[in-house]
Amino acid sequence: MSQTVDRALTILASLGDGPASLEQAAGTIGVHKSTALRLLRTLEEHGFVQRQADHRYRLGGRLLSLAHIALEGIDVRQVSAPYLASLNDRYGHTVHLAVLEGSQVVWVDKVEARYPAPADSWLGPASRIGRKAPAGTTAAGRVLLADLPEDQLGPVLDSLDFAARTPRSLRSAQELRTELLAVAEHGWSLDQGEYQDSVNCLAAPIKGNDGRAIAACTISVPTSVAPVAELNRLLPELLCTVEAISLAYGGSPTPRWCENRCGAKHAARASHT
Repeated sequence: MSQTVDRALTILASLGDGPASLEQAAGTIGVHKSTALRLLRTLEEHGFVQRQADHRYRLGGRLLSLAHIALEGIDVRQVSAPYLASLNDRYGHTVHLAVLEGSQVVWVDKVEARYPAPADSWLGPASRIGRKAPAGTTAAGRVLLADLPEDQLGPVLDSLDFAARTPRSLRSAQELRTELLAVAEHGWSLDQGEYQDSVNCLAAPIKGNDGRAIAACTISVPTSVAPVAELNRLLPELLCTVEAISLAYGGSPTPRWCENRCGAKHAARASHT
């Protein structure tokens, strides 16, 4: 890398911590103020930095625009794939990636369990990629609904029919609202036989660059394979996984119990605070 490019990139990286004066920018790259000024003026001409009224420099709109375009071009399914596979490899259960579409969740990726799905379970063809499920009765749907602003959540709740799929199913918008408050507080959701009484499911949200949930990762286990207590023991692993995916995607996840088993780096996480 040329020295000039290296210095320019170093200045841009330093401005990520906040505005800086000419003297500070020169000190950051170890050059005379006149050299730093030439670099800053060039960056300013291209919109990568902007000079404020107090004569300090901050990141410019062009850089922010390019960053947004880059993040939009990242496919959350592609980013998530190795982490979903790793979670499945460690425990053998079905792992899904889901996104919200109106009042439903869509399964956009799936790693099959290492054991056959029971005949009475929805974990077979009914949950293959592209299939949908009601958001209000699934753990994946609830972690995504819990992150919606009220102006978006209200219409979704109005469109739900709250059918009693199982004796545990929520039956009203008020019940679901109460559940969503708990989900938002805890950062995860448990479907204990609510969508289908023969399957339990844990879900946690994947965060985007704006800190909002963009997808959900789930672990689903037939009750004939393991009790809900065994599934609950996997919660730290699920939270570690969604944090790692969020970091890889470029989002700003909340620190959890991650111990770098999923590739999440503490330094990267700290950079979002």
